[in-house]
Amino acid sequence: MKKVVIASLNPVKKQAVENGFQKMFPEEHFEIDGLQVNSGVKDQPLTDEETFQGAIARARTAREQVTNADYWVGIEGGIEDANQGMQAFAWVVVLSGNRMGKARTGSFYLPQKVADLIRGGMELGEADDIVFRRKNSKKEEGAIGILSGNVIDRARLYEHGMVLALVPFRNKELYAENV
Repeated sequence: MKKVVIASLNPVKKQAVENGFQKMFPEEHFEIDGLQVNSGVKDQPLTDEETFQGAIARARTAREQVTNADYWVGIEGGIEDANQGMQAFAWVVVLSGNRMGKARTGSFYLPQKVADLIRGGMELGEADDIVFRRKNSKKEEGAIGILSGNVIDRARLYEHGMVLALVPFRNKELYAENV
């Protein structure tokens, strides 16, 4: 059994990691452990680069704190405000002893009311809870689940990023060791 440490205790992120590993490596068995770590970035990352830095910092910190695992995963949700509106997305970083996989999830635009609250200093989850009258939605369906009627929930959005970040591990002969 391979051990995976995810740098989060959020059940949505844990489910995405578990689903991603099982889909990419159906013949393997995985033990998924969560660990609370600091991302080193703002609670609500405000750019693509800051979000990526949060994901990689989470994965690296998990690897430093739990050395006896096969993989370490950092997932960081973020937003970016541009001329077209405010987008939400996440970065996923997977580390092993000698390899790194990374991928960004799909992105979607947030409603104006949510974007305005974030611009005022709130995290996306808090803004969703206020606008959509929810409680702790970031540990459940998230903004994408609310907005899509759960056609895609937060776990599935992150799962796609997880699968993409695992491509270098599934195709080791095509990707150089890079850690």
